[in-house]
Amino acid sequence: MNFDNLKNTDSVCYDLLVKEIDRQETTIELIPSECIASLSTIEALWTPFTNKYSEWYARKRYYGWNQIVDEVEELAIERAKKAFPWVAHVNVQPYSWSPANFSVYNAVCEPGDTVMWLRLTEWWHLTHGWKASATSKFFNTVLYWLREDWYIDLEEVEKLALEHKPKLIWVWATAYSREFPFEEFSKIAEKVGAYLVADIAHISWLVISGVHISPAKYVDIITTTTHKTMRWPRWWMVMVTEKWLKKDPELASKVDKSIFPWLQWWPHNHQTLAIAVALWEALKPEFVELNKQIVKNAKHLASKLIDYGFDIISWWTDNHLLLINVWRWRWVFMQEALDKAWITLNKNTIPKDPASPFYPSWIRLGTPITTMRGMKELEMEKIADWIKRVDDIIKDYVYIEDKDERLNNLKEFYEFIDKNQELEEIKKEINELCLKFPIYNYKA
Repeated sequence: MNFDNLKNTDSVCYDLLVKEIDRQETTIELIPSECIASLSTIEALWTPFTNKYSEWYARKRYYGWNQIVDEVEELAIERAKKAFPWVAHVNVQPYSWSPANFSVYNAVCEPGDTVMWLRLTEWWHLTHGWKASATSKFFNTVLYWLREDWYIDLEEVEKLALEHKPKLIWVWATAYSREFPFEEFSKIAEKVGAYLVADIAHISWLVISGVHISPAKYVDIITTTTHKTMRWPRWWMVMVTEKWLKKDPELASKVDKSIFPWLQWWPHNHQTLAIAVALWEALKPEFVELNKQIVKNAKHLASKLIDYGFDIISWWTDNHLLLINVWRWRWVFMQEALDKAWITLNKNTIPKDPASPFYPSWIRLGTPITTMRGMKELEMEKIADWIKRVDDIIKDYVYIEDKDERLNNLKEFYEFIDKNQELEEIKKEINELCLKFPIYNYKA
């Protein structure tokens, strides 16, 4: 990668870019919703396609000379259909998560309709009716939840669906480590005549590779991000399946109109090009092997953490992520201490978490980026060892309920980790490992 133009034009922004590249190259990144965009995808994002207005859809543009942009959008759609069999219609224009998912509500629901989704504290998303989202202003929401063993409670889902007759049922979660029961949800939705939508942001790459069951045979609409674990740009897609188009041939048009002109305006053409590039890469055998290894690494990491005595949610994982209990509500200490050691992950609530969302008792981690760098089972063992060592270093720090005492305790903790030589030693070991697995091998 070469950023000479930026360096010569704006040295301040160039320096910030170099800092971020260095951070990514020298740390262990375990946030499961992040990935490494391929160089081809990044190059596509740099292109002069960003200069062009192309309001509306391919072959229906309002502005002139969009023939090449039309070809790009049609190519992205064609490749998306190859990646997701049983999908009949694809829209690649949504800017991000919120407008993409809201476009589905807008396409099939009226204000006041009832929708069903998983409770936010059980790994759902704000855009699905939570009180902090505008969706809660327009729709009546019914919540389903997980069983004691951390699996989706399908009996409760069916009971609630029969009672409330929702117009729309969503299947998705941000930290669900088991395979999603799309077929079972489909049977429930059919009993009450509800639209069934699968938001597969976290598992779309597994679906493409055949490592996770596809929802396309069972649901009516699929939404997915294009950046979480697919080496893609930060974007979104909404897809309508063959299953529902047979029932409602107008659904594709409803979705398209909901996205444009109801919710957003012109598409970002450089993003569309990058999606087309990334989809081409996702159709190659190497992509399948990469995703198989991501799951292998997640299972191996889970196994080693269990050996060290960590409590893993649902005691295992079927995909790329896992949640572990940071004993005695230590998330704030664990996350910060791991940051100091150059291991990055995120705090997470669990169902019926005794702590608040700001101080949850679990942390979430995953294996996409480490695997994309070329790391395998041996490196997962080293990562598990570092996590255990960090946990031992901060074992005397626990979450304190009293606010004043907590602030003093946190101040003492930050001073402790700033000066801790064991954390410095772990950081050096991690740096040595990361140098063996460069991301882009960029040198300023």
